[in-house]
Amino acid sequence: MRESCLLVGQAHAEAVKVMKPGMTTMQINNIVETFIKDNGGTPSFKNYNGYPFATCISMNEAVVHGFPGSIIIKEGDIVSLDIGIYKNGFHGDSAYTYAIGEVAEDVKQLLKVTKESLYIGIEKARQGNRIGDIANAIQEHTERKHGYGVVRELVGHGLGRKMHEDPQVPNYGKKGTGAKLKEGMVLAIEPMINLGVKDVVHLDDGWTILTRDHKFSAHFEHDVCITKGDPDILSSFVDIEAAEKANANLSWSY
Repeated sequence: MRESCLLVGQAHAEAVKVMKPGMTTMQINNIVETFIKDNGGTPSFKNYNGYPFATCISMNEAVVHGFPGSIIIKEGDIVSLDIGIYKNGFHGDSAYTYAIGEVAEDVKQLLKVTKESLYIGIEKARQGNRIGDIANAIQEHTERKHGYGVVRELVGHGLGRKMHEDPQVPNYGKKGTGAKLKEGMVLAIEPMINLGVKDVVHLDDGWTILTRDHKFSAHFEHDVCITKGDPDILSSFVDIEAAEKANANLSWSY
């Protein structure tokens, strides 16, 4: 399973190396799909419940499940890229949000805080804790500390031989509630955080979800295995961050 999860990060990095203003989101999708197939994997998302593409690419006010297409990426945009890969009987699933060129300071802060909240949530992913401990940690950092909107309709999930397994992993909740975490469980933890209100709307394509107030939204996701000790992060941002830093067209530093 770790192999599938790490391959997702490498697929992200392939896209990040060339990501720039003037590209279309479909060009990014095609780069990722080719990389997945060249490395012996299958895109988890393609044809999943009828979803027609290998990636979800959600720009600016799109929270998740955005369709790649002819939309041209511009300076000041943010691009959330969500990739799933099935290989050797297991899925990997990871998302990351990229800043194109110079973006507004409040948007940079949104990205920084959302990414921080992912690791704050992961710290609670320990045997004997509960789902609510992860959820509450993410909510405390994003909503209560920074005033952002935590999306309610969309949650993280268990991950393994199936793309979505129990338990669900919301990004809001009460400590000490929800399913108990057990050794060997794998969770896709994925804060989806809005610059404005928490409310979202669904587009007529049946998939794309936007913020109701049209303010930007950020999305980061790791796959985490529960152990007897520290959380074991199966996915990785190492290749992504190296490619991000090397690409002069991406402005966010951390």
